[in-house]
Amino acid sequence: MDDAELLFRISRGDEGSFKKFYERFAPRVFRYALTLVRDRYLAEEVVQETMVTVWKSAKNFRGHSQVSTWVFGIARNHARSLLRRAPEIAEEPEGLEERGAEPVDQGERVRKALEKLPALEREVVVLAFYQGVSYREIAEILGIPEGTVKSRMFRARKHLRELLGLESPGPGERGDDAEV
Repeated sequence: MDDAELLFRISRGDEGSFKKFYERFAPRVFRYALTLVRDRYLAEEVVQETMVTVWKSAKNFRGHSQVSTWVFGIARNHARSLLRRAPEIAEEPEGLEERGAEPVDQGERVRKALEKLPALEREVVVLAFYQGVSYREIAEILGIPEGTVKSRMFRARKHLRELLGLESPGPGERGDDAEV
């Protein structure tokens, strides 16, 4: 069953469909929320609030975007609201993983580098590469022009290359407008 069908059934009060929807989206929303609030417990709160909103508002989904775009937009709004209530939360990353030892594998090195990116850059990278969201959908989620998404991605890639000690792309290797 696709996401839109699940959401339609949820709008009719189908608890079984909501359970499937939750299982499908909760891990993705958690990973996304973690990049925004940078605390596991708060990310879990964002997931719960997002899913409550989905349950209550499924009937309001009009199908003008992907279901995932709608869900990530809800999650982003909840995360931003949480951060407005307690702005000190975003200052110090907590709960992502044990700190201390240098990362040993490439995945860990990339995760550590992502933590060091400015929040706006980290958000587009996570949505594009970890959640598989297109630039157009990212623009819709964030409420910004697609060109802004592309420029943030360009800066994020540049920062990641620097943080990872990689060479800059050669002539003609832009990568700032590649669609995910």
